[in-house]
Amino acid sequence: MGNTMFCSGCGKELHESAKACPNCGAQQASQGSRSRISAALFAFFLGAFGAHKFYLGKVGMGILYLIFCWTLIPSLVAFIEFIMLLCMSDDDFNRKFN
Repeated sequence: MGNTMFCSGCGKELHESAKACPNCGAQQASQGSRSRISAALFAFFLGAFGAHKFYLGKVGMGILYLIFCWTLIPSLVAFIEFIMLLCMSDDDFNRKFN
């Protein structure tokens, strides 16, 4: 089979377009999907400039962060979002951003 991948939960061979494993039910990450940890790191290190918002596809919010970065308010909000991203489950993150 040319278009196969392996399940992230049980290791069974799947078609690359499968969203969930029929064997164990584990949700499969699609290529190009966003990472919760990457988003959290962007929020922590570059959150004042809205880097995490751009990464998550929320360009309008990212531009607002850039416009108001001199006020330090985006830094505070980004730190709160950093904590929220760390506490969020992978399933919740995938449902919201992938």
